[in-house]
Amino acid sequence: MPWFESAFESPALLASAFVLAASVSALGSAWAIAHAHRNDLFDQPGERRSHDTPTPRGGGVGIVVATLATMLIVIWTGLTSASWWWAAGGLVLVAATGWWDDHRPLPAWPRLLVHAIAAACLAGAVHLQGADGVVVITAFAMTLVLVNAWNFMDGINGLAASQAMLCALGFAMVLGDVPRLLALVLAGACLGFLPFNFPRARIFLGDVGSGALGYLVAMLLAAGFASHPPASWPLLLLPAAAMLADTGLTLIWRMRRGERWWQPHVQHAYQQWSRSFGHARVSLGYATFSGVAAMAMLALMPVGYVGGTGVIVALLLVCLAVWSRSR
Repeated sequence: MPWFESAFESPALLASAFVLAASVSALGSAWAIAHAHRNDLFDQPGERRSHDTPTPRGGGVGIVVATLATMLIVIWTGLTSASWWWAAGGLVLVAATGWWDDHRPLPAWPRLLVHAIAAACLAGAVHLQGADGVVVITAFAMTLVLVNAWNFMDGINGLAASQAMLCALGFAMVLGDVPRLLALVLAGACLGFLPFNFPRARIFLGDVGSGALGYLVAMLLAAGFASHPPASWPLLLLPAAAMLADTGLTLIWRMRRGERWWQPHVQHAYQQWSRSFGHARVSLGYATFSGVAAMAMLALMPVGYVGGTGVIVALLLVCLAVWSRSR
């Protein structure tokens, strides 16, 4: 079907999808604010929170609607493999569990079990698309890591959504066809949500949004791993480096201290810095880092494994040094 192959390369189509996704997400955010007020869905200030006023949650539902609708359209119209049903099913599982948790909080372990099932759905989709075993296993592990990383990092205004947007824009430059379309839809949906969350938060993503963002970033990464040689895989991780570094280093630090790492806390580097510099400056600082990392990914693709790995090691050392200063 050459017509849709060329359509995915059409700037007009891609721009229209971006704008439509932003509009759907903005409408969903506005609806979520009204829904939260009707149902008393507010995150209250506390010692484990980084905000000081009651704020509605669940605003990420618009992002889920925009991205899921796009996936269903391309599947139903035959523009992509039916294996994408599995990926869409995983997104539904993560978002639905988050939506439930936003209304009636769930214990950590049932949520983790659902996330594992969703990760298996995405890994299954990758397998059905012909990826080798290493990519399939990596997709499963990445999904578990990124769903929870975005959930852990969704604590200050604008951070989680802006990071997902920058990741999606970076991936859109190195992916093709359906993954590129989905990357731009995700970026547009994040942009549509951000005015409701940054610089002042009228609503938070909620678990429905943060978990879905992590899942969608994992899906795009899996598409990148499947379509690029292994030598390029470390480079594909660069746009998500800030989220992974802060989450990973804080998790290791808490586990070494014998703390219950799965419980809410305010010990991430971004949370520590937000007390001194405010939400907006910290989110913009992380965005600057991730924007530079995404540009480095694009610039280093032709360099290959050795040069790219050297830059990655340097960036990780910088992350470690900067993170250590927040302790």
